[in-house]
Amino acid sequence: MTRTDLAYRKTAVEGASGFGLLIALYDTLANDLRRAAEAERANDIEKRSREVNHAFLVIGHLEDWLVRGTGGELNSKLKAFYANLRQNLLQAQRNRSAASLEQEMVNVLKIRTFWQQADMRSAPPEPSILRPAAVQNSYDYAGIQAEIRHCNWSA
Repeated sequence: MTRTDLAYRKTAVEGASGFGLLIALYDTLANDLRRAAEAERANDIEKRSREVNHAFLVIGHLEDWLVRGTGGELNSKLKAFYANLRQNLLQAQRNRSAASLEQEMVNVLKIRTFWQQADMRSAPPEPSILRPAAVQNSYDYAGIQAEIRHCNWSA
């Protein structure tokens, strides 16, 4: 990871909501699994192991959020998902299966999408833009709008 990537992630996390942090963990997990699959295909066992080990660390952080949660059905389902994910990652390593690692990445991204949708539902509504009040000055507001529409300038 480059310094630019690290700076970008640090900035993104500092201003993130709880959902934003959760989504960032899922992004990290998916990227770990993508890189692990690439390493498996390149027969780079050391890199694959390093990426899967980091994925296990991220799963641990995700499980830690469950411990802090209130429980319930979602908590139970996520615990089962994480346990199944761990088991499947171990099996993918044992079978040296890049396809299995990629399938788990797809599963992680599906859950990430649900969190992203929940984040969007919980976001405050965007401010509405008010129509301008009737213009009482001497310039032709409609004429300016017409000129802007016919302008061929672009950035």
